[in-house]
Amino acid sequence: MSDFLLVHGSCHGAWCWRDVIPALQALGHTTRAIDLPGAGGDTTPWADVTLDMCRDAVLAGSSPDTIVVGHSWGGYPISAAAEADPGAMRALVFLCSFIPVSGCSMIDMRKGAKRQLIADAVQRDANGITYTIDPARAADIFYHDCPTEAVTYAMARLSPQPIAPQNTPLNIGDNFASVPKAAIRAEFDRTIPPEYQIEMTKDWPATSLWDMPTSHSPFFSDPAGLAARLDKIAARI
Repeated sequence: MSDFLLVHGSCHGAWCWRDVIPALQALGHTTRAIDLPGAGGDTTPWADVTLDMCRDAVLAGSSPDTIVVGHSWGGYPISAAAEADPGAMRALVFLCSFIPVSGCSMIDMRKGAKRQLIADAVQRDANGITYTIDPARAADIFYHDCPTEAVTYAMARLSPQPIAPQNTPLNIGDNFASVPKAAIRAEFDRTIPPEYQIEMTKDWPATSLWDMPTSHSPFFSDPAGLAARLDKIAARI
């Protein structure tokens, strides 16, 4: 069996993996989730959060036997971790995620999509330190196919997202390239356009690509299906 480290996306925290952790554990895997700096229960001031700090949080939670799963923005800190120390993990899994192009920030990557699904829902704070997603639209953007209870649970826990780490270019090279990878793409994603998820993985081998007929949040809409795909990915790596 495998060891999984789950890394959340923008405005989320370790709490979003609530239903996936027991599903993976039921399949025999060891599983844990972390709060990135400034997210969830982590008390790092938002103005102090950097991409390097997020990278280091991933490295601190990983081991050479760990499959590191990054959701959405989480694809950036897990990639930074792989570039810094490719021996610190067994593999990377990008879940409905931005996959870095060297020299680009996550914000650069978001702007690179031909369709912009959430730009008009992003609300920056007055100091330009964080952003949130318009509460009137967040449920539709993130959770349109999720159970009502899960949506209520999530909406009460969404938090501001520090901008600086997402606006920091990431340089990746041979270290990142050497780490085995897989991607799980959401066919009905309203955050990262599904066709952009396909474009970002167009040169990947078919055996490393998995699709789910879900929203941006399969950890709530289909946690068992997500766990099953992660289980199959682990068996192939």
